[in-house]
Amino acid sequence: MQIPVSGQQRAGSTRTLLTGADGSLVKRTVLPGGLRVVSESVPGARSVALGFWVGVGSRDETRKAAGASHFLEHLLFKGTATRGPFEIAAAIEQVGGDLNAFTTKECTCYHARVLADDMPLAVDVVGEMVATCRIDPADVESERGVVLEEIAMYEDDNTDVAHQNLSARLYGSSRLADPVIGSAESLRQMSRATVWRHYRRHYRPSDVVVTAAGAVDHAQLVREVRRVTGGWVTDRTAMPTPARSLRTPATRHRSIPGCEVISKPTEQAHIMLGVPGFSRTDPRRWPLAVLDIALGTGMSSRLFQEVREKRGLVYSVHSFRSGYSDAGMFGVYAGTMPDKADKTIEVIQEVLADVATHGITDDEVARAKGQLRGASVLESEDPASRMSRLGEAEVLSGHLLSLDDVVEEIENVTSDDIAAVAALLLKQPQTLTVVGPYEADRTFDTEGPQ
Repeated sequence: MQIPVSGQQRAGSTRTLLTGADGSLVKRTVLPGGLRVVSESVPGARSVALGFWVGVGSRDETRKAAGASHFLEHLLFKGTATRGPFEIAAAIEQVGGDLNAFTTKECTCYHARVLADDMPLAVDVVGEMVATCRIDPADVESERGVVLEEIAMYEDDNTDVAHQNLSARLYGSSRLADPVIGSAESLRQMSRATVWRHYRRHYRPSDVVVTAAGAVDHAQLVREVRRVTGGWVTDRTAMPTPARSLRTPATRHRSIPGCEVISKPTEQAHIMLGVPGFSRTDPRRWPLAVLDIALGTGMSSRLFQEVREKRGLVYSVHSFRSGYSDAGMFGVYAGTMPDKADKTIEVIQEVLADVATHGITDDEVARAKGQLRGASVLESEDPASRMSRLGEAEVLSGHLLSLDDVVEEIENVTSDDIAAVAALLLKQPQTLTVVGPYEADRTFDTEGPQ
């Protein structure tokens, strides 16, 4: 369902958004200043998953400030108005909870999971991090080294290198093409003033959503959030920022088809093949999800059976999909011995061409639907997954689906829907990245069977 736009909800009011068949209840309160509090009470739960979501990611940065969102995520753990880094970590760990954060291309989230009685503590710790961070110059310098180590770690991961190159070529000049973490060059040049400006510009109450799921009382959660963030509000008339997919104009990203080889002295060739896909709210994402499962998820998938079981070419092969507010991708990864790369790519191309022309069988459709439906139900039993679903709905998509809605969408997918999506996506010019011990001018076939 399309959730009621939070901007249409009066500040200080609470609205019930969803009532689940399992007795769960989703409520949203809009506070003065535009900060939103969304919770899902889950009968029988004994823990609470909490998240402070900020509607800023790497695609919102200038190229000069590339990596600022991720760098800021690190720095918020370095100290608040009342706690240092040890006190932040110890406060949550001493009650058996966990605390972490992540930055994506379109949002940042600080999250914790604690026992129900410790929910006020989690709100206090995470809320202080977001609303009263210090960003001391000394912390900027020390954490700069940590992030540079993280960048080096990713550059040593050949799968990440291949995926980043594929993204860069599929998303063209868009900031979606660049790594969330930034580059070593941008991090070395980033000043404390740059990070502080980024914080002041993007970390405003109207851009923040607090979500919680599990054994949570909504009224209590709202009281705790107001207590921690009340002094942060400077404009009590500010309205909530709409979900990104509701305010991002449709964009056509110019991809670069063909093959690029990244020469590295690896033991395996890492193959990434991709095509432009769908945005996170495109209705065709449902048949694509079923296609993805049938084609390349699990040991019963067609790619696994053809490339690994029948030919013995790889240990790992799978398909993947991702969606943003205005773009997406669908792709295949395989890792193989360097002398088997040509044959591996040939077999993958044969599989993709067959599916593009004929779709998938009824048995594959039924098996993929069952796998997707089961995974959705199992995921719904995790409070952290429910918390994330609320945050993504408010900050990113503007769509909140109940579990029954999700199952219905999966069941409504037809073989014709899947065939149409397969033909549309898999007949596009393909982008191929290969990382391995080859000369940089080495080429691999991206045309497939004609």
